[in-house]
Amino acid sequence: MSSRRRHVQSSGRTQASQRSARLNELLREIIAEELNRIDDERLDWVSITHVRTDRSLDRAVVTFTAALGDIEDEFALVEVFEEHRKRLQSAIGRQTNLRRTPPLLFEPDLHLRNASRIEDLIAEEKQRPGNSGESGAEVSSEDE
Repeated sequence: MSSRRRHVQSSGRTQASQRSARLNELLREIIAEELNRIDDERLDWVSITHVRTDRSLDRAVVTFTAALGDIEDEFALVEVFEEHRKRLQSAIGRQTNLRRTPPLLFEPDLHLRNASRIEDLIAEEKQRPGNSGESGAEVSSEDE
């Protein structure tokens, strides 16, 4: 394969990934705006964290997090999103020039929840007696 051909292919992938990233962000914004318009108190404390579409637009996975509640509450919210899926897809269809709107799938953002849990564990460890966060032996002024 010639170097020119390799360059065209690699830059094409970059352009495709940039296009995909822009589409994902656009869909996230549209869904978040539409959630603000939906009068459903179960969605009051929900944030859309990410949308991930596949290349063929066969689906768009919408990840979300809820400020209040635990993981079971977030999994219960999947059903709430399903109730409003048609409305959300219609909003995407109205506000984009996509040939077809990808079917939306909803799932809690477990990465964000796990990151938060790790931060909590680190903070707890720092609060334990004997864990000042400093490493190495301390030298007292009496030893000098």
